[in-house]
Amino acid sequence: MNKAIKLSAGIMRPIMICSLIVVLFISQGISAQARTGASCIDQAIGISSILSPVAPLGIDDNSAEAKAMEKNEKNDAANSASTSEEESKLVMANVSKAMNVREEPSEDSEKVGVLYKDCGGKLLERKDGWSKIQSGDLIGWAKDEYLLFDDDAQVAAQDVGKQVVTSMSSALNVRKEASEDAEVVGVLTEKTFVDMIEDLGNGWISVDYNDETAYVQAEYVTTEFRIDQGETIAAIKIREEEEKKNALTKNRGAVSADADEVKLLAALIQCEAGNQPYEGRVAVGAVVMNRVKSGAYPNTIYSVIYASGQFTPALNGTVAKVYNSGNIADLNYQAAQAAINGETTVGDALHFRRCNGREGIIIGAHVFW
Repeated sequence: MNKAIKLSAGIMRPIMICSLIVVLFISQGISAQARTGASCIDQAIGISSILSPVAPLGIDDNSAEAKAMEKNEKNDAANSASTSEEESKLVMANVSKAMNVREEPSEDSEKVGVLYKDCGGKLLERKDGWSKIQSGDLIGWAKDEYLLFDDDAQVAAQDVGKQVVTSMSSALNVRKEASEDAEVVGVLTEKTFVDMIEDLGNGWISVDYNDETAYVQAEYVTTEFRIDQGETIAAIKIREEEEKKNALTKNRGAVSADADEVKLLAALIQCEAGNQPYEGRVAVGAVVMNRVKSGAYPNTIYSVIYASGQFTPALNGTVAKVYNSGNIADLNYQAAQAAINGETTVGDALHFRRCNGREGIIIGAHVFW
């Protein structure tokens, strides 16, 4: 009997040792899998829960693998919450043309700017059917009925927005191909941005450069999704003034003129505006040329200048004296030729006189209309 027990014990000991080795081998294999990445960690957890829901094959909560997995899960959750929060703050205009943005949530409040069709911004606050938004430099209140929120805003933004690439370098080469050896087709200065076409994933990004596909190195740029922004009242006023100025100086088309006509117009300019700034001299010449083109006046420079009751220096003989003397300043010749070439500083104005309180475009001592 004792011999049987001893024999059994002798046999069991190597069996237990072998079993322990097998268990350790499996455990090490699972741990090795866990180190390869999050997907393998998940696999290891699944296996360990089947083999032993408690241990020893389960991963220790204090192990490096478990802590790494927990950190990744927390980061994913934080990123998801942050993205969700940003998305929920997006608002888009829901109008056919434009909507007013006001200082306070009331239609009687002062207008601080405009949000146009396809423009968007960030939601700051909601109150009684109004939303306080920020769109570029514009901050104010807009009525909810003219805005899109949440998923609707996301859909609208994706439809009208675009991805842009902004240079972080003072001189970023734009190349014809995605290679440092490729031809340079242009340079982007710092903070200059262009439309993005595609991130190639190999350190290069294709961009729209002057309507052609070109390439920039990804490490020297930032990418950003952009939508159009609203305008403040101050910005609108500046823009409108610039547009008005551009309209006044838009070339109106050249008219054929011989040397005598250029000299005659220069003589008139010297008599009417010889002591005025150059812009004023061009303006006088432009009035003459606008009349030539008008159809309501004679169609030649000579006939316009000598039309009855129009230019006093022409009618009293002063223009003829200056013309015959040939003593005409070069600046007046230059202004005359500019006007004949279609240049203007007063748009399509047909009249001018000394400033006397009349409304119009004032240049120097004259008002033009």
